[in-house]
Amino acid sequence: MSGYGAKAYKQTSVATASRGQVLIMLYEGAIQNIKKAIVCIEMKDLSGKGKYIIKTHDIINELNTSLNFELGGKVAEDFQRLYNFMTDQLLKANMESSKEKLQTVQKLMETLLEGWRVAVSEFQKNGTSLK
Repeated sequence: MSGYGAKAYKQTSVATASRGQVLIMLYEGAIQNIKKAIVCIEMKDLSGKGKYIIKTHDIINELNTSLNFELGGKVAEDFQRLYNFMTDQLLKANMESSKEKLQTVQKLMETLLEGWRVAVSEFQKNGTSLK
């Protein structure tokens, strides 16, 4: 697939995805960017490390700003605290070139991703959607 074709396919995928699918895509994107940042640290590529940490930060920021506190209540507050913790770890990882801090965020994101996959699957089985 050409670069243009891949980009167009990705844009169409996001535009036609359900909210649950978009949420899963965001988590998957964050995890992939963390993995790339870790590789950049190993290769002493400071520019690449910063680029992928910023992309991850942007995704987590998007997740954080999309929280619905009216609907989510305490759960939304807990997610906000977790996202803030991850953002803090990303900033420290960038300053310290810390693979360990990135791996902490990666493990959290992977755990959340698995939970959301199960939740989205259950919603789809029941014929409902995420609000």
